[in-house]
Amino acid sequence: MISYRSFFMMVYIALTALMFVTFNASIKVWISFFFNAIVLFSITIYHLFYEKKFSPFLSSYIVFTFLFFLAAPITQINSLEDVTNAKFVNFFPYKENLILYVNILIILFNIIFICSYIQIKKRINPLVNLTKDNSDQKYLPLVILILLVISMFVFMGSYSFIKEEFFNPNWLKSDSTSKSSVLIWKKFLFMIPFSGIILCFKYFKKINKKRSNYINIIFFFFLFIFLLFWFKNPLTEKRNALGPIYLSLLFLFLPKVLNTNLKTLSFLFFSMIIVFPLMAIITHSDATLAEMYKNPLILIEQMKGGGVTNALNTLNYDAFANMMASVDLVYKYGFSFGYQLLGALFFFIPRSFWVSKPVSSGQLVGEHLINNYGFGFSNLSNPLISEGFLNFGILGVFIMAIVLAYLLNIMIKWLHSDDYLKKIMAFYFAMHLLFLLRGDFTNGYAYFIGPLLAIIYLPKIIEKTIIGLIQFSKR
Repeated sequence: MISYRSFFMMVYIALTALMFVTFNASIKVWISFFFNAIVLFSITIYHLFYEKKFSPFLSSYIVFTFLFFLAAPITQINSLEDVTNAKFVNFFPYKENLILYVNILIILFNIIFICSYIQIKKRINPLVNLTKDNSDQKYLPLVILILLVISMFVFMGSYSFIKEEFFNPNWLKSDSTSKSSVLIWKKFLFMIPFSGIILCFKYFKKINKKRSNYINIIFFFFLFIFLLFWFKNPLTEKRNALGPIYLSLLFLFLPKVLNTNLKTLSFLFFSMIIVFPLMAIITHSDATLAEMYKNPLILIEQMKGGGVTNALNTLNYDAFANMMASVDLVYKYGFSFGYQLLGALFFFIPRSFWVSKPVSSGQLVGEHLINNYGFGFSNLSNPLISEGFLNFGILGVFIMAIVLAYLLNIMIKWLHSDDYLKKIMAFYFAMHLLFLLRGDFTNGYAYFIGPLLAIIYLPKIIEKTIIGLIQFSKR
């Protein structure tokens, strides 16, 4: 009987083969994408057959690269009728030599990344089992209570903000709330109940529990669940922000569902590469659900009309095209030599204090497309590889690949520790990685720092403060 791993590889190979059999491009472009696919296939083989430790990070990396650097650009190029005057979804013109160059950058990044990933893992892995939970268990109920009190204050203080979020679509920016305020509310304060849920679960796993504390913690746990859903739901958050949260909760409560490389890779692969594009057939259809129910042939007609193709031909899948625009921008204006990266790393410094603070790379590329190619707006994504190239050229691509490999190995160490906060934060990062890789880096980085502070550091600061006050009172 065929194993699930073999079945997955058959589907993976079949989809890849179908892409290239139907790929209508010049031989040079075809070969450049084909080599890109070969490198990614090699990474996939390593991940599924040779990587011993559970690493959902590499699963996210593989799915992102397959979707945004293979499936989407191939589909978009296939949709171009005349490459002489053709344009991508971001209005950037079809330039064969630039496509080849971008594919070379992607191939280099993938090779440097996976080689660094494997080598760094050999050095870090022996230390994994030494990572222990150093928190004092006897103060855990008090830490949970304080987190709940803070969460309740956030609940009361955020009513007007949440009300505005409920009645405004996610794409509409509020004029009354600054971007920094939105980050503080949505990425830090609204994530505090998530840390409370993790610590409640940690308490449930304790061997010695006081009955009175146990009953209280159950009550606190359900309050945290309510507060998290109140703050983080489809009416107040985008899909890319909700996914990491609720998948991390699934991993917390039912770890066996997503606890192997095969499970995470197949889940992300089928959901991101097959299910979501197929859902576009329904969401982009002119027919109502009732009409589809009465006549299922409508769905078949939608598929014939290119429902999946249309889904991949939108700005949701513009990473490759924006990377071409980034290279074009560098050709015209040169590298930023790290200045662009500083704006991302120090995103929390207000522009009123740092007047010359650079805009995000996505906005920079968007403005370049507006000024030179007649595009409509500047709120674009920009992949991590582009970030490296914008700052230091090919050297920046190498640096980004090595830094990413090192960071993922640190997260593997967290994932395999017995510290619940670090374990769940690591899995959260694995799901957030899809957004970070797509970019731009400023948003991907900023959107992770808030949850990191709320989930890891705030509980530990509370615990250290409690211990310090108790020790001070005993003097």
